[in-house]
Amino acid sequence: MIEPANCEAAQSLPEELERIFREHSALVYRTAFGITRRPEDAEDILQSLFLRLFHCDIPADFIRNPSAYLYRSAVNATLNLVRSRRRLVLTYEFDDLESSMGTHRMNEFPAAHEYLRAALAELHPKAAETFILRYVHGYSVREIAGLLGTSSGTVAVSLFRSRARLKKSIRKYLGEQS
Repeated sequence: MIEPANCEAAQSLPEELERIFREHSALVYRTAFGITRRPEDAEDILQSLFLRLFHCDIPADFIRNPSAYLYRSAVNATLNLVRSRRRLVLTYEFDDLESSMGTHRMNEFPAAHEYLRAALAELHPKAAETFILRYVHGYSVREIAGLLGTSSGTVAVSLFRSRARLKKSIRKYLGEQS
């Protein structure tokens, strides 16, 4: 296994990095795509995370649990991207949107989906991570607790609070009273 802050080991083991990429790239891509709904953004995030590893920026958290580290990194990088675009007006070609999202119902409501992404980006990163694990990736509360190294109760409370904040944001978006 690659040692933290050991550039020689990282450069002498390209097979190890390739194996790590093969094992975890789908998770990173799905995570980024689940938030952005843009294949090009998901690919950029995937590449940037693995380039960081290749350039010897390997933290101890990665050594302990590569899957959890890469997932958290993908969530944080994606939320940072969404936050940076918060004030930009994004336009989509209908065909691009349809091909990237398949038959998902959000095809019918791209503006609402964009607003939901922005509201999700306003959550605390840990809360957003928990929400995405549950509602994008379909993990159970118990599985999320195991991945994040916390209790099921903490996960349940975080999900409850996140849903409440998102409901409030959606009501505000729809012009309803809280």
